[in-house]
Amino acid sequence: MRTLLAMRAGIDTYQQPVVYMRADCDVCRAEGFEAQAQVELVARGRHVLAILHRVNDGWLPADRIGLSEVAWQMLQARDGEEVVVRHPPLLDSLRHLRTKVHGGRLDYPGLRALMEDVSRNRLSDIHLAAFVTACAGGRLDIDETVALTRAMVDVGERLDWPATPVMDKHCVGGLPGNRTTLLVVPIVTACGVLMPKTSSRAITSPAGTADTMETLAPVALEMGAVRRVVEREGGCIAWGGAMQLSPADDVLIRVERPLDLDSEGQLVASILSKKAAVGAQRVLIDMPVGPTAKVRTAEAAQSLSRGLAAAGAALGLQVRTLLTDGTQPVGRGIGPALEAMDVMAVLQRRPDAPQDLRERALMLAGLLLEMADKAAPGQGLELARQVLDDGRALRKFVAICEAQGGLREPRHAACSHVVTAHVGGRVAAIDNRLIARAAKLAGAPRDPAAGAVLHVHVGDTVEPRQPLYTLHAESPGELAYALSFLQAQLPVVDVREPVSAP
Repeated sequence: MRTLLAMRAGIDTYQQPVVYMRADCDVCRAEGFEAQAQVELVARGRHVLAILHRVNDGWLPADRIGLSEVAWQMLQARDGEEVVVRHPPLLDSLRHLRTKVHGGRLDYPGLRALMEDVSRNRLSDIHLAAFVTACAGGRLDIDETVALTRAMVDVGERLDWPATPVMDKHCVGGLPGNRTTLLVVPIVTACGVLMPKTSSRAITSPAGTADTMETLAPVALEMGAVRRVVEREGGCIAWGGAMQLSPADDVLIRVERPLDLDSEGQLVASILSKKAAVGAQRVLIDMPVGPTAKVRTAEAAQSLSRGLAAAGAALGLQVRTLLTDGTQPVGRGIGPALEAMDVMAVLQRRPDAPQDLRERALMLAGLLLEMADKAAPGQGLELARQVLDDGRALRKFVAICEAQGGLREPRHAACSHVVTAHVGGRVAAIDNRLIARAAKLAGAPRDPAAGAVLHVHVGDTVEPRQPLYTLHAESPGELAYALSFLQAQLPVVDVREPVSAP
C-alpha cells in the first residue's frame, strides 16, 4: 500500500473533495497519477474519492497529501496520519451513463446503479455534468423520470410518520422573493396538520428556502433532530442536504448550479424524491408562470404538471399543481436575509408587510388545509387568514425556530446602492431573471445579507429619480460588479413614459 501523511490544505472546494500531491512524490510517480485524476483515499476504514491536483512548488512536502476542506471533513482525517492513496475501483454504472450520453433509454436498474454511485460521491464532476446534460432538453421520458425518482429515493433514508395525512408543498422556482414556505408551514401546522418540510438551498436563484430560513434558525438538522422537532411542533423547515433523504439529488444540484441547468425530468425527480423520502402523502406544487420565470408558458406548465402528477401517482403521492402569476417578483426582498425580513413582517402583521407575499401564502395555505380535510372546499383561505391574523402562525413559527435551535435576527449588508428611475411613468414590467442575476452578483446567497430590495411593482406610477430598487452587498467590489452588469443590460424595471395626447 502506498501512503502519504494527511495535511489540511485549508482550501474551500465547495462539495467536491480535492487533494493536492507533489508531482515528484513517490506515490504520483509510482501510480502514474495525472492532474484531474480521480483517486481513492483510505484512512481508519473510511473511503473518499477525490480529484487530484498536482503541486510543483515547495508549499507541500513530498511526503504529505493536502486535503481540501470537504475532503478533510469527509475522511475525518487527523494531521500527520497515514492515508492510503490508490486508483479508484472501476464503476459499472459508467456504462449506463454512456448509454444515456449516446441517446439510449435507462431503466430502473441502470438508474439505481448510477444513483448509488452518485450518492456515495463515486462519480467525478465531469461524469455528473455529463449525466445532467444528457438528461436535459426533454431527454428523459415519463418512464425514465419515474425510474429516476424511485432510484433517488431508494438509495437514501426515508422518514415515516404515525399520523395522516402528511402534507408538503413546493415551488418550482424562478420567481425571486417567493418565500411562502416560511409562512405556509406555521399556518398549516398551527391547525394540527403534520408538515415535515425539507427544502433545498439555491440552485440557480439568489436564495433557496433553506438559505432564507437559515438566517432565522438552524436548518442543518440530522434525521433524529427532524423527528424531534416534528413530534414536538407538527412541522419543521429544514435543509434536506443535512440528511440522507434522496442524497443523490443534493449531489446533482451541486452540478446543476454552475451549469444553470434544471431540466424537466430531473426537476420532477428532484421534487418528488424529496417528498417521498420525507414521508409526504399529499403535495401541493406552486408553479409560477411568466415570460422571465422558470416556467415561461402555460403549455410548458401543463407539460410539467402532467409529469409531476404521473410520477407522483406511480410513487403513491397525491399531487396537485397550481399555476400562479410569475410575471414579477413577490414581496420586496431578494436574497436570504432580505426575504426573511419580508416573512417576519408578514408574520408580525406589520402595516408595511408586503401584501402580495401575504396573499400568495394564504392562498397556498388555504389549499393545503382543504387537501388535509381541515377545511371544506372553498373555506381554507378564510381559516388560513384567521390563523395568521390572530397570531397563531407567528407563535407556531417562533416555536418551530426554537425547536430547531433558536430564533435569530437576519443581518444587514455593509454596502448598498439605490437605483432610481430615469423617467417618470408607469412600471410596465420587472425582469425576474435580471434582478435575480444582479442579486447573485452582489453576493447572494453566499453572503446571506446580500441581494436586492424592490421598491415598486408592475402597475405602479413613478416619478423621475424615484427609487426603483436597492442593491445590497458585503463589499464595495461586489456592489460595483453587480452594478456594472446592470448597466450593460436592458432595464430591470421597465418604466414606460405616458403617451402624450395628439
